[in-house]
Amino acid sequence: MDDFLQLAKDRHSVRLFDQRKIEQEKLDKILEAGRVAPTAANFQPQRIFVLESDEALAQAKAVTPFCFNAPMVLLICWDRNVSWKAIDGHDSGVVDATIAITQMMLEAQDLGLGTCWVRGYDKRVLDKVFGLPENLESVALLPIGYPDKRSKPHSVHYSRIPIEDMVSYL
Repeated sequence: MDDFLQLAKDRHSVRLFDQRKIEQEKLDKILEAGRVAPTAANFQPQRIFVLESDEALAQAKAVTPFCFNAPMVLLICWDRNVSWKAIDGHDSGVVDATIAITQMMLEAQDLGLGTCWVRGYDKRVLDKVFGLPENLESVALLPIGYPDKRSKPHSVHYSRIPIEDMVSYL
């Protein structure tokens, strides 16, 4: 368990990538981490688009400046037609996709790759640029690649509130 906690603590948002191509075996493991993520009622609504062509990467860069010149960007969505809906109307799709993103980020970290969760874009524009059907809801872009040697965690990365301010025992 200590190894996982150290992995989680070491993971940080990478905003400077080198241009080495990600090996297919590593990408397969990252995508598998997203596939096996827990989802409500195991409905598995997460949908992942691998943006790796020059055209797809240019489209992503046209939508947001926060691709950080990564050699690959994952576009993570969820399918409204598949996601589990609670009796109170809550749709679990965005939570399910978010769990998948987290697992992919941690797998990437374990493989020596870096990622950065990006939601700094106009969703309406992104959905149109990539021609997403109405049933797919985009959640985030995930630039991914090998961190540049100059890449460092942001100055606030290690700033955490005390656990006593976060956790209450009832």
